[in-house]
Parts: sequence; C-alpha cells; structure tokens
Amino acid sequence: MTTPNKTPPGADPKQLERTGTVREIGSQAVWSLSSCKPGFGVDQLRDDNLETYWQSDGSQPHLVNIQFRRKTTVKTLCIYADYKSDESYTPSKISVRVGNNFHNLQEIRQLELVEPSGWIHVPLTDNHKKPTRTFMIQIAVLANHQNGRDTHMRQIKIYTPVEESSIGKFPRCTTIDFMMYRSISIIKILINYQEAKYPKH
Repeated sequence: MTTPNKTPPGADPKQLERTGTVREIGSQAVWSLSSCKPGFGVDQLRDDNLETYWQSDGSQPHLVNIQFRRKTTVKTLCIYADYKSDESYTPSKISVRVGNNFHNLQEIRQLELVEPSGWIHVPLTDNHKKPTRTFMIQIAVLANHQNGRDTHMRQIKIYTPVEESSIGKFPRCTTIDFMMYRSISIIKILINYQEAKYPKH
C-alpha cells in the first residue's frame, strides 16, 4: 500500500499582496465559529501570528462562517495548517461552500490534506477561472488526521482581485518610483522659481 504524498505548502500570501493584483478583505466580513475553546477563537485566526490558532470544542463538522455585508468578489482563500505542531488536530478533509446565507450554501471545493505544514491556497473560481461573487463563505472541517475529534486552524485569509482602472491599465508605481518622481518634480519647481526670480537678460 503506497503512502499518499504530503500536501505541499503554498507561497506566503504576503507575496500575493506584493504583486498588487489582490488584496485581503477578511476585515470586511463578520466571522463566526461552530465552537471554540475559550481564548482560541476568531481573534487567533486573524492575528497574523502562526503560533496561535482556533481550536474547536464540539462535534464535527467544525465550521468557520465568513459573512460579508454586500455581495463580494472573492478569488483565493488561504489557510495555514501545521501538522508538525498540531498532529491529530490537523484537518484532513475540508469543504468550502459559498452562498447568500446559511440556507443555500453550495460546495465549490473539497480538499483532501495529507500532513500539511504551511499555507494552503484554495482557488474560489469557476471553470473559466472567473472569481466567485458571494455574501458568505463557509469552511467546514469534515475530518482530522488520526481521527482527531477537534481541529486547529492557525490563519485564514481571503483575497479579492484588484480591479484595473476603467481608463486603462497603468504601470504600478513602487515606492522608489514615486520618490524619484517626487524628487524630479521638486527640482523642476526649484528651477522654475530660480528662473522667475533671476530672469536671464
């Protein structure tokens, strides 16, 4: 019997953010959990600290509910799991569902995880790679490694695509580009001031 390959880790989501093509929108949503151990809840899922985690405290499936106030375009979901630290608390099967509310959620992804240790990138796109528009995302932990009862998740991030300008696509200015442009503008202003103050005869 062959052993399944371990789930490879994805890139740090901060690298996605640096491309300027997506932005994280988790702060725009209302988060709730099916259960949690006191001190191991939503705040720990969203604190940008890989050492903290949500720990469920109830029967499966364990649910993370993410609800937006308006219909929102979502492109990628990133989940951090750490089998080395969490062992039997680590999810092995996850379902991702979207919908308008709790009553009409539909599964769009199901993941089988094998000893994951790092970021898991879940595309929230259709067959044409078009991002999903939804009021709600639900992440359901259906099973854990070694038949563990409760689960740990360390971080969850949600990304929306950054829309291009309706006028057209412009090159993105880095901080260095902006500083150079500002410096050149200041020099031009000083030159114009000098020429106005001391005109050539």
